[in-house]
Amino acid sequence: MAGGLHDSQFTNPVVRWIDQRMPVFTMVQKEYGVFPTPRNFNYFWNFGALAMINLVIMIVTGIVLAMHYTPHVTMAFDSVERIMRDVNFGWLIRYAHANGASMFFIVVYVHIWRGMYYGSFKAPRELLWMLGVAIFLLMMATAFMGYVLPWGQMSFWGATVITNLFSAIPVVGDTIVTYLWGGFSVDNPTLNRFFSLHYLLPFVITGVVFLHIAALHITGSNNPLGIEPKGPQDTLPFHPYYTIKDSVGIVVYLMVFAALVFFAPNYLGHADNYIPANPMVTPPHIVPEWYFLPFYAILRAVPDKLGGVLLMGGSIVLLFFLPWLDSSKVRSLRFRPISRILFLLWTVNFFVLMWCGGKPAEQPYVLISQISTLLYFAYFLVALPLLGRFERTLPLPESISVAVLGKKAHGGGHSGGGPLPGGATAKPMEKA
Repeated sequence: MAGGLHDSQFTNPVVRWIDQRMPVFTMVQKEYGVFPTPRNFNYFWNFGALAMINLVIMIVTGIVLAMHYTPHVTMAFDSVERIMRDVNFGWLIRYAHANGASMFFIVVYVHIWRGMYYGSFKAPRELLWMLGVAIFLLMMATAFMGYVLPWGQMSFWGATVITNLFSAIPVVGDTIVTYLWGGFSVDNPTLNRFFSLHYLLPFVITGVVFLHIAALHITGSNNPLGIEPKGPQDTLPFHPYYTIKDSVGIVVYLMVFAALVFFAPNYLGHADNYIPANPMVTPPHIVPEWYFLPFYAILRAVPDKLGGVLLMGGSIVLLFFLPWLDSSKVRSLRFRPISRILFLLWTVNFFVLMWCGGKPAEQPYVLISQISTLLYFAYFLVALPLLGRFERTLPLPESISVAVLGKKAHGGGHSGGGPLPGGATAKPMEKA
């Protein structure tokens, strides 16, 4: 072999020629072919792949929409209507993009819920978890700015309310609001800023997603039992087992996505956003999109503006510190009976906050929001640290293979060897 060429294992001459000079196929084969993954994944582990699919859908549809959208306060609303009526399949692209945001958050919420239930945030995966929370924050910023772009009533007043929250920050708050607005009110400079950032942030998200995946492939995946693989008998090569399983999940997901786009495209939206923005008419009830409602309820639970902003921000920042707030050595809540009950109650409480966030800021909804906010923070700051110290956990299985296959698993396991697509040959996986 000529000096400087990679020693490619692929036999296909074209693939081999490329791989010798840029070993991208070897990298993909290593990370998504023979990569050892726990053999006991359930369908909750599909949601990472679903999030990737959704991100691609959002970027592709967003680029097409940007070709026809006009970021100007006198033309933005009409340009969206033109997309819906005059652009070939514009209605489909717009509905896929608008509902894709909701589907994206559904997938990510389930992904976060799975990570919390099975302890995927614990050592050695703390950085993996923190990168995931960073992606969630970037998604929230991107979705908020995207919601402003149609320049309907809820777009305009939502932008006015949320950007005004920064004025609660002492000393620099008003300056931040002025920079966000580009003037002294939400107007054309604001719309231009939000359009520019809404276009940019998905590519920032993509970069953080690659870091997230890199961190995952260094530490390896967690699993429903929350115990580390002890040898090749506990793992399977990612392909074909989990590529097929992910494909099944993706097909089902796209069917649900299509049903929403074709049969209920406005179900998750707000009717007021089909009214052009009017700074002189305030809607009777200003609400954000449904995926922001729990945090909106926390914001409104505190009468003080600064206190509400701090609590709302703290409700998300707490997730960054979850690996240290939960002091238990056992990852999965399968083996922590009291923690499992409290976590399921916390999940119900999260939906209560979501319900309260969509209601007017009046009694009894304010009182319920206050109680639910107290319970939300009590779970992270009181329950998790104490349970880690005093909870009696159930005995952990001896290994993944014993839990899945029984004692016969001691006789060995799948080695990961054999032929691979493209003519490459996999080497047996070494023991962890």
